[in-house]
Amino acid sequence: MSLTAGVTQVAGLLAGTPDPTSADSAASESDIMPTDEANRKYSKAASTVDFNGNGVDDYADIVTGARKDAENHPAYDSDYYQGGYPPADRGACTDSVWRAFREAGYDLKAMVDTDIAADPASYVAVAPKPDSNIDFRRTGVLDVFFTKYGQTLTTDTADVAQWQGGDIVVFQHVKHIGVISDKRDKNGTPYVIHNMAQKQRENDYFSFKKHMTVTGHYRFDASKVPQSVLKVWQ
Repeated sequence: MSLTAGVTQVAGLLAGTPDPTSADSAASESDIMPTDEANRKYSKAASTVDFNGNGVDDYADIVTGARKDAENHPAYDSDYYQGGYPPADRGACTDSVWRAFREAGYDLKAMVDTDIAADPASYVAVAPKPDSNIDFRRTGVLDVFFTKYGQTLTTDTADVAQWQGGDIVVFQHVKHIGVISDKRDKNGTPYVIHNMAQKQRENDYFSFKKHMTVTGHYRFDASKVPQSVLKVWQ
């Protein structure tokens, strides 16, 4: 797929303008808490679900998928694509999330599209005119979806033990979204895997002097979600 194929420029589809200068960090490996220390200090949440049957729990898979996208370093792109999906080398914050869920075997686009069709009233504020080409790439839509089907947790970033790898974090309801990393800084604050067009896609964003307000924190436990909602990545 070419970079221009099927693209229509639509202003404001993905709310918020990326500010890479406020999301970059010069953190080195020495700034990261060693894994054994992190596991000793903070109980690590493991999902009871292995949706894709690969022998790895969902939360670990979600982190792996988000990290793969971060390492791929897609160019920031919030354009509208026929069919929904941007090219693999392009994407916005929301693309990091569906790619993370794909690693665990979930088709997040199909799940979102189906839920909007079944319950449009819940999404009317964020998707007043449902469009399957873009709805799953709207932060506000994902915020509603995870509010409905995820475990809602604290938004206090100082309560570091409550933040676990594979959790979803939403900033200012419709502005930005990311995946919580399994890495922590020396103070125990978790890293965030996200795309704001910044150089470091996995960074200590919660510890920055300036960062967007956290308004949503979710953990997706498929064992507590109706089977009709779950869709397998094909």
